Amino acid sequence: MKILIVDDHPLVRRGLSAILSFEEDIDIILEASSREEAEMVIEREEPTLAIIDLYLGKEYGLDIVISSKKREVKTKFIILTSSLKKEDFIRCKEVGVEGYILKEAFAEDILYAVHLVLRGKQFIDPEIVKYEITNNHKNTYLDELTPREQDVFMELGKGLSNCEIAEKLFISEHTVKKHVSNILSKLGLEHRTQVALLANEFINM
Repeated sequence: MKILIVDDHPLVRRGLSAILSFEEDIDIILEASSREEAEMVIEREEPTLAIIDLYLGKEYGLDIVISSKKREVKTKFIILTSSLKKEDFIRCKEVGVEGYILKEAFAEDILYAVHLVLRGKQFIDPEIVKYEITNNHKNTYLDELTPREQDVFMELGKGLSNCEIAEKLFISEHTVKKHVSNILSKLGLEHRTQVALLANEFINM
């Protein structure tokens, strides 16, 4: 598997390369610092996944995705950004990126996003999800939860067991139990069934 990292900052590229290098499934990690370079690499190497900074100096990283999709490449795309601007996220959704994650994310969250996208699913940073629904009062209780606790919360709403959640989120079952305990405490609930019902209401709202 080939992964392409596109960022105009060498330190960011090296940091991401270091994180991804521990994954056994990833054979080659490619790098690019500009739109022109990235498009050349995508055309030549056909990477499985490209992680692209939204703002490459004066260039717009999303243009790489747009041009690549016009050429109908098989590469999947994750946008990595510091931007919480709603218009940036909406534009990325319109273009059809498979993932949108903030640069402030932990290494394990980046790996989780990569795994999820490679499995054909979409990943949106929990902070962006919260931004999307700020006009709906039902999300206020989620403000108390950390991003990972929100992930567990949402999976509980789907009726998954601790073991299933651990497998899906690439964490240990013990960690899931700890997150569930924290969720119960923060939301003032007594049983995981109550959490599941609340999460299910959130999913379907």
